[in-house]
Amino acid sequence: MRLLGWTMLVALMTAPGLSQDRPRLRDLGVAVGVFEPGVLNAITDVGGVLVGHVTLTWGDSVRTGVTAVLPHAGNLFTRKVTAAIEIGNGFGKLIGYSQVSELGQIESPIVLTNTLSVWDAANGIVDYMLALPENAGVRSINPIVGETNDGTLNDIRGRHVSRCHVVEAIRTASGGPVAEGCVGAGTGTMCLGWKGGIGTSSRKLPRSLGGHTVGVLVQTNYGGIFDLAGVPIGKEFGNYGLRRQIEGSPDGSCMIIVATDAPVTVRQIQRLAKRATLALGRTGSAMSHGSGDYVIAFSVAEPLGITDQEISALFQAVVEATEESILNSLLKATDTKGYSGREAKALPVDAVVEVLKRYGRISGGDGR
Repeated sequence: MRLLGWTMLVALMTAPGLSQDRPRLRDLGVAVGVFEPGVLNAITDVGGVLVGHVTLTWGDSVRTGVTAVLPHAGNLFTRKVTAAIEIGNGFGKLIGYSQVSELGQIESPIVLTNTLSVWDAANGIVDYMLALPENAGVRSINPIVGETNDGTLNDIRGRHVSRCHVVEAIRTASGGPVAEGCVGAGTGTMCLGWKGGIGTSSRKLPRSLGGHTVGVLVQTNYGGIFDLAGVPIGKEFGNYGLRRQIEGSPDGSCMIIVATDAPVTVRQIQRLAKRATLALGRTGSAMSHGSGDYVIAFSVAEPLGITDQEISALFQAVVEATEESILNSLLKATDTKGYSGREAKALPVDAVVEVLKRYGRISGGDGR
C-alpha cells in the first residue's frame, strides 16, 4: 500500500473532494480585517508561488501526508529568495533554521509533514534538488522542513511518508486554487478541539500602501480556546483543552508559511514573520508549553527595501491573512476517523453559523 501510484491515486481522487462542499470563511459572510484578499484568497496570489499535496489515507490507521510550497518554479539553489524563520514556541523539529537565520535566504522547496517524517522529507528535498541538471556539482543543500504531530489520528510511528512522496509533492506543485482541510500535511491534524488541516488566505494592499500581496498557508494542529472572528466558539460549545485537565491538552503546533511580492530586506521579512504569530492569539492559542509554532516567510522580489508605512501595512495584512487561513483550515476539514479508532469531528458549520448570528457577526442575529 506504500506504492507511490496508489498513494497518488488516493491523493488526487479523494482528498481535495472531501471538503469541496464545506465553506470557507467568506462563504459564511465573515471577513477578517480591513484589507481585501487576492483573486484566489490563497498563498498562490503571490506571483510564481506553487503548492503541492500528497495525501496518504489508507486502511484504518494512516492519515498523514506532505505539503510542498515553492517560492518559484525555477531552481531555488541558483535563484535563492530572501527569507526568515520566526520561532513562536520552539517545541518542534523544524529542519534548516540555522542557515536561514544566518544568511537570510531559502534555497529549497519548503515541505510540511508529520513530526517523525521530517528527516525522510529532508532527504526527499535533497533528492529532488540534486537531480536538477544544473546542480550536478552541488555538494550542500539546506532543506526546509516543518512539522506538526498527527499521532492521534495517524500511525505516526509507522513513518509512512517516504522520500518519493516528497518529490511527488514538489513535482506536482502548481499555482491556482489550493486544496484545504484534510489534505497533504493536514490530513491527520487537529485544531482547537476540532479537525484541523491546511488553510490559506491572502491580502492585496491598495496602491497607496505599495500594492503588495501577502499570502499565507498554515498547517493547524494546536489547542486553545477557539475564537472565530471575535466570537467565543470554544466557550459556547464547551470545547477547549483546559476545560478537561481538564479532559484534554491545550498543546499542539502550527506551521505558518508567509509569501510576499514586496521587495523587503532580510530584516523586514523577519519582522513580517514575527507578526504572523499574533493571529494564533486571535484564534485562541496561548502557544502552550508543548506547542511548536513557527513562521517561514519569504519574498519573491529583490530585497530593495520598503518604507515604514508600507511595512506597517504588511504587518496588518499578514495578521489578517494568517487568521483567515487558520479559520479556513477548520471550516474545510471533515470528520476523520483514524488510528486506534480515534475520531476528530469537523467544526459543525450550521451550529457555528447560529452562534455567529446570535452575536451579530453575520446577518440574521439579534445584534448582540
